[in-house]
Amino acid sequence: MQSCEISSDSTDDPLSSGLRIHRQPRIVVIGAGLAGLAATKILLKNGFTDVSVLEASDHIGGRVQSVQHGKATLELGATWIHGANGNPVYHLAEDNGLLEHTTDGERSVGRISLYTKNGVAHYQTNVGKRIPKDLVEEFSDLYNEVYELTQEFFKNGKPVCAESQNSVGVFTRDVVRKKIMLDPDDSDSTKKVKLSMLQQYLKVESCESSSPSMDEVSLSEFGEWTEIPGAHYVIPEGFMKIMELLAQDIPSHTICLRKPVRCIHWNYSAQHQEVITKSSDDNHNENNHSSQPVMRGHPVSVECEDEEWIMADHVIMTTSLGVLKQNHEAMFSPSLPEDKVLAIEKLGISTTDKIFLEFEEPFWSPECNSIQFVWEDEAQLEQLAYPEELWYKKICSFDVLYPPERYGYMLSGWICGQEALYMERCDDETVAETCTELLRRFTGNPDIPKPRRILRSSWGSNPYIRGSYSFTRVGSSGADCEKLAMPLPYANSTKAPPLQVLFAGEATHRKYYSTTHGALLSGQREATRLMEIYQDLNSAETTKPNI
Repeated sequence: MQSCEISSDSTDDPLSSGLRIHRQPRIVVIGAGLAGLAATKILLKNGFTDVSVLEASDHIGGRVQSVQHGKATLELGATWIHGANGNPVYHLAEDNGLLEHTTDGERSVGRISLYTKNGVAHYQTNVGKRIPKDLVEEFSDLYNEVYELTQEFFKNGKPVCAESQNSVGVFTRDVVRKKIMLDPDDSDSTKKVKLSMLQQYLKVESCESSSPSMDEVSLSEFGEWTEIPGAHYVIPEGFMKIMELLAQDIPSHTICLRKPVRCIHWNYSAQHQEVITKSSDDNHNENNHSSQPVMRGHPVSVECEDEEWIMADHVIMTTSLGVLKQNHEAMFSPSLPEDKVLAIEKLGISTTDKIFLEFEEPFWSPECNSIQFVWEDEAQLEQLAYPEELWYKKICSFDVLYPPERYGYMLSGWICGQEALYMERCDDETVAETCTELLRRFTGNPDIPKPRRILRSSWGSNPYIRGSYSFTRVGSSGADCEKLAMPLPYANSTKAPPLQVLFAGEATHRKYYSTTHGALLSGQREATRLMEIYQDLNSAETTKPNI
């Protein structure tokens, strides 16, 4: 996958000059993640032959990253197929036998995914005491009751009160706290434990939402995210198998790795830039790659970091929202329209990282499926944000990977927000020591050994990702997802060739943002958009009257 061959059948613009079609349109897909490969697969399947994929990193997958560990595969990125009925990722996995070795325990049906639905979560306090199971269940019922209330604002058009600041976190904390304090049957000490558990639940929720804090998640829009019915499935062989299935029918020369893009010059903007004329010896490039933007009728020119320019009729942009937030000003010429920039700024994305710890022997009991960290001194806190030296306080839990026959004795920790970025700056030794001390403190077992191995993700500091997945931040809405997805140039604003720059990726899917199926569907959506316009053009050509 090291070369990008682009055909050179003709140089006529397929969408100008009266919409004549004299050659295959040249399509460049930026990003070889789920959205990019899904789009490419559909385009090739439907007869588009001049398609190239530019991937900045040295591998396909995007935010899917499976790492082989002995018999097991550890997922640094996407882990679960969320739901089955109508989920294209599920059907791809099921149809190709990827779920044959998924255990019954790995078909989790809970709202918050665990590696196994078997066993029980151990809620441990920072003084080394386990919270009784009946108290945990009692609080969990209360929390889930309030969680259902957060869904009603969008689903039922319920007005948001000013006190909530349109924030899921503020609303949840306020309502749950009031219910706890008004319970006449609980002692003060029990109320304190429940208030502390509330903070821990909100940390878990932040990791689920990939938000720095649930205070930043929009209450009025929270219910628009749509859950596909069915269980959450783990793919034992690794989520990367999904990527391999998508890529298997894509010719290797189509995907060009280590090819970061510097700028997309659209609407013929590259024609107006000053260029240095090369010698006549360099005028004939057999694969239409050029070291300067000689346009020859193509409305888009992709400028790569290695100084190569690639001409295109259409570009499908699957870059993450995090990269768009950081680079959009330099990445597009002319600049993106103001309303699209506003959508990028308003939507949220943060970092959720995993920390895998492997031990020689388990120190947890056989029925334990996770160790949840409850800080009793945080019961009354309003903000769950920490200085850099206390980054570890944002770790909400360690899940037990199951079954042990596959994974050995492995825990997976969760951390999100700015504290995840602080963690990414530390070396492995520091993180391993810190996590070991946490586990000793919360379990009350000072003899827990250091792990034999640590493996962790670093999505926030990855320059080609810049975050895990998107969420609807306070002040944003599903309309911003749709605005982000709208192709350039806008159809009603110009007579220039349409669909020059298309946008895909999980953040562009209004109902399924943050998910692998949202990413895959968004890539299919943009490929279909191109297919339809060429079908319409072909139909118009074949129905022309003879004169």
